Amino acid sequence: MREDFAAVRQRFVTQWGALGSQWGINRTMAMIHALLLVAERELSTDEVMEQLGISRGNANTNLRELIGWGLVERRVKPGERKEYFAAEKDVWKIFCMVARERKRRETEPARKVLEACIRDSEADESAEAREFRRQLTALSDFVALANTIMEKVAASEQSRILPRILQHL
Repeated sequence: MREDFAAVRQRFVTQWGALGSQWGINRTMAMIHALLLVAERELSTDEVMEQLGISRGNANTNLRELIGWGLVERRVKPGERKEYFAAEKDVWKIFCMVARERKRRETEPARKVLEACIRDSEADESAEAREFRRQLTALSDFVALANTIMEKVAASEQSRILPRILQHL
């Protein structure tokens, strides 16, 4: 027996939320993104709250975060006081936005920590400290390379680079 469409859609939203928490993203934020991603029209905060069974504060906090990531856009309809929200639908643009945000939130701070630890350990010339600096330098170089790759991919809103790479695999 086949599931009805509403059940399949709800399963997707729920599972996307579970996957999001594995990626280090708030589960509710991932569920709101999934809901807006597959919605055929923009949704109000009240509709998001109702469909996901979440509080207004939870909805507002996570919608603001999604707007901050660039994944969701706030829209106002003429003559209405309610705000509506729509997700970016282009998967390559989504990938670029996520890559840019993860770089800003994760890899850039990691690189700064690595560089500070290398710099702060330079006065110690022991074998242990030299090995420490060698390993952190290797990590820092790798993070810098990852940042460069993310910058190149995320710089193109149409993301022409990644589809070309994938064609050759």
